[in-house]
Amino acid sequence: MMTREIFPGGPILELGPGTGVFTRAILGRGVPESDLTLIEYGADFVRMLEDRFPAARVLEMDATHLVHHQIYAGTPVEAVVSGLPLLSIPARKVMSILAGAFTYLRPNGGFYQFTYGPRCPVPAVVLDRLGLRATRIGRAVLNIPPAAVYRITRQPIKFPLCPLPDSWVTLPTSESQHKVLEQNGGSARHLLTFP
Repeated sequence: MMTREIFPGGPILELGPGTGVFTRAILGRGVPESDLTLIEYGADFVRMLEDRFPAARVLEMDATHLVHHQIYAGTPVEAVVSGLPLLSIPARKVMSILAGAFTYLRPNGGFYQFTYGPRCPVPAVVLDRLGLRATRIGRAVLNIPPAAVYRITRQPIKFPLCPLPDSWVTLPTSESQHKVLEQNGGSARHLLTFP
């Protein structure tokens, strides 16, 4: 359930892999071990993960510091899988974890979070502040306690439904802008600036 939307195709970031239960499930989806980066805080777990998954990159660090490190250069992450106990982590740290993870995640990628709680473990205020939304994608009601998986994604950008003020419209000034204008039906409202 946690990894059913994970497919091979690029790097996968796993936060709080612990003993590697979700890591094995990700590999079972056909993701090459070399595409995995595992972020683990516990030194004992780090050593065990390095032994179990020698082709994966295992980093011993606090996930709240993701935004301060250059973990990936160039290629965006396909997905983030989190086994972190977000329900027991203060909201400010949860915000740091998500903000850091989303700096590496491709624009339409998902952050997958497991929880035993009755609702999304990320507070609504954190989701709103970061421009994110959460969707429950699975439940294991026979599990004791019952568990759920949430996919957290960026909210789509909303454009106004009313005509835009003329001060927001930039008229084409270059040949390439004229070309874009022609390809978009000749409307200058496709080339916007905001005051």
